[in-house]
Amino acid sequence: MLLNVLLSAAFVMTVPATPSPQMPDPAAILKSTERVATWQLDHKDTFEHMPAASRSVRDPRDWQQATFWVALTELADRSRDPAYARAIVELGRAQRWRLGDKPFHADDQLIAQAWIWAAAHGAGGGALVPTKAYFDAVLANRPVGELEFRPNPSGRGDPVCTQRWCWADALFMAPPTLLRFSRVTGDRRYARFAHEEFRATTDYLYDRRERLFFRDSRFFERRDAKGHKLFWSRGNGWVMAGLVRIIGELPETDPQRAYYVGLFRDMASRIVGLQKPDGYWAPSLLDNGADTPPETSGTAFFTYAFAWGVDVGILDAKTYRQAAIRGWGALERSVQRDGMLGWVQQVSDRPDSVAASDTQFYGAGAYILAGTALYDLSRHGAAR
Repeated sequence: MLLNVLLSAAFVMTVPATPSPQMPDPAAILKSTERVATWQLDHKDTFEHMPAASRSVRDPRDWQQATFWVALTELADRSRDPAYARAIVELGRAQRWRLGDKPFHADDQLIAQAWIWAAAHGAGGGALVPTKAYFDAVLANRPVGELEFRPNPSGRGDPVCTQRWCWADALFMAPPTLLRFSRVTGDRRYARFAHEEFRATTDYLYDRRERLFFRDSRFFERRDAKGHKLFWSRGNGWVMAGLVRIIGELPETDPQRAYYVGLFRDMASRIVGLQKPDGYWAPSLLDNGADTPPETSGTAFFTYAFAWGVDVGILDAKTYRQAAIRGWGALERSVQRDGMLGWVQQVSDRPDSVAASDTQFYGAGAYILAGTALYDLSRHGAAR
């Protein structure tokens, strides 16, 4: 018996450990990011790879495209290719710097982040006029309704609660936009509104035991076939990516910053343990067995958050650096030969089916965010 134990121990000691993935070279990361961005720019008017896209996907001011255009500002800041900056400014001029047509809906506010960037990169202060008019109208007519996600009583249109941030995705769309606009204008009203509404949404949708967000109130009691709570990967990815962009707008002296950093770390400590061995996160975070499909939009947002968090010193490098590298490796395997990012779950509000040939603007946007954050982390690590 003792001999068997000793032999088993010797065997365990001699089995080579699985090597940790290595951080790619910064130039390689940037090249891959540019490749996906260029494919999406070249195909911005084609939609055959988006089987669940609604007609609104054709509107660049809609959140589906806006996620890509906002992410493209990050690439334009890092790339030597002027085509990315030029595309953003040309789009803004063509759209006359307007936000979406819905007066309170967070989805229609995201594109303003691209316009704010453009104003500082050649477009001038005139690019901000429609954004100011939009948000001044919001503050003058501030919605105060409940956050419960129920059908519109009229039977048509969005739930009434979407005039506020009653779904997790909204925390990426609206609060970073308002905080950035507050910073560039010096008007603290926009920041106060964002902080108050963010806390209201978090108090309502954040499961503090699971350290994850429900997508909206309809999912509080829902369970999957295995009895798991339904925590949507992309929904929580929206929140994590939104927190990156919120914290990035707040100086360390801002009294609100600690709240967001605490929430970011709390979520990260849960999400890192849900990453699958193949580097992806499953569409439904708690149903993450080996048989679950790849999904790149949630994976890209988590990779973005981890890479950024390590780079700025908010997240522990020992815990999160390798998770970001594994996430990037998974994303790289999902880029097809022509540069299209596949395995993007289509427009939905919950975990759903996904295929290798499925892409979307927001998937490319999430990939660009992940690539630019990992590029920074790799570059700064090499410099050190």
